[in-house]
Amino acid sequence: MQLAKAITRFVRISPRKARYAADLIRGLPVDQASLQLEYCKLRGGRLIKKTLDSAVANAETQLDLRRENLKVHEVRVDPGPILRRAKPRSKGSSVPVNKRTSHFTVIVTANQG
Repeated sequence: MQLAKAITRFVRISPRKARYAADLIRGLPVDQASLQLEYCKLRGGRLIKKTLDSAVANAETQLDLRRENLKVHEVRVDPGPILRRAKPRSKGSSVPVNKRTSHFTVIVTANQG
């Protein structure tokens, strides 16, 4: 089985929010997955679409596969490092603000059949 992979790291969106968009395309043919991400209103959809397009380009250039024959094999959204900030509150205190990041991994494969 021929696999093409693309990874995008340190994306400034929380993994929980990005996984909503990743769940939309899992197991779909690449054409349908791209359409689904293009027209969904989620911010994570726009970001994952870039990674999907990169994986498709890798499959076309490195493995000589056609876009019509590809399907999404795996979509993974892993947590990245957390930027820890503080927000001032009343009476001189502060509360922590965690700015989360994500790592996207998209793997496409040749469609069997």
